[in-house]
Amino acid sequence: MEQFQHSSATYFNRELSLFEFQRRVLAQALDPNLPILERLNFLIIFSRNLDEFFEIRIAGLMKQQDLNATTRTPDALPTELILQELSQSIHATVNKQYEVLKHAILPELQAQGIQFLQYQDLLEKHKAWIAAFFAKEVQPVLTPISLDPSHPFPRLVNKSLNFIISLEGKDAFGREIEMAIVPAPRSLPCLIKIPEDVTGNNTTQIFLTAIIQQHISDLFPGMKATGCYAFRVTRNADLVLSEDVDDLAVALKDELSSRRFGRAVRLEIENDSPQNIIDYLLDEFDLTEQELYRIDGPINLSRLSTSFERPELKYPHFSPVIPKIFRKQKSIFEILKAQDVLLHHPFDSF
Repeated sequence: MEQFQHSSATYFNRELSLFEFQRRVLAQALDPNLPILERLNFLIIFSRNLDEFFEIRIAGLMKQQDLNATTRTPDALPTELILQELSQSIHATVNKQYEVLKHAILPELQAQGIQFLQYQDLLEKHKAWIAAFFAKEVQPVLTPISLDPSHPFPRLVNKSLNFIISLEGKDAFGREIEMAIVPAPRSLPCLIKIPEDVTGNNTTQIFLTAIIQQHISDLFPGMKATGCYAFRVTRNADLVLSEDVDDLAVALKDELSSRRFGRAVRLEIENDSPQNIIDYLLDEFDLTEQELYRIDGPINLSRLSTSFERPELKYPHFSPVIPKIFRKQKSIFEILKAQDVLLHHPFDSF
């Protein structure tokens, strides 16, 4: 028997194959025959899957590249080539994801009376409520961090929403500050429902990003914010445990706390961000253009919601069947004592 050769002709690459599965998930969101809220749900699932793919799979490949590791895999593809192919495929797929969100899903939802407001969608009637909500709920939990020699670049948590702001003028201490970072706490929801008396309906929600961008200058008294750009960094979140660890619980605790600040593997930023700000962030996170994703839409789709009481915009409710043997008044435990019963979930119940 001839020796079996390791090559891309005989083996699928694990990471490339897994991403092809993620593309098939996104394909469900592209299907116009599905209910609109289910399409949005598939879009959210794809975003969450992609986050994990970067945290584990891409992070592992980048770690091999950083260590100049030459681990041989059955497909015989070099790590650098895998990362390049993944980057090209993911960039194209993410662009498709936001294209269908912007031009298909959001317009159809709006036609059905469900609206997600972004910064460019704000109307005069929204501004008074936004100002009051920002002052009461948002501003007290925001901590602006100036970027200057006395304030180094902060450690930003994995997948957290952040804003980088370009500034003009001097602060209260007379210092000239050109840029600042504002992290958005996880305690704040991604979407906030606007009251019905403001919008005329009860299904309008506004992105937290829009609220903060509308009032970003309030965080810098005496200064003028000339730009405010949302971004998010994804980090290596893989757990690495030694086989000869003495206390597994302690080791897990240490790994879980450190994974929030692992090596950066992806930078997502609004596509209208100036190149100098993009270059600055790439340098701080030690990333290249290959790991940069310019987003034409809201950052972090994984935190969107489909919890609307609109059953006509979802799959029809499915009710499982109760097998005949369980429809009797007899106790289920007495039935199981007498015989086994095979159920097919989720189609059968008991």
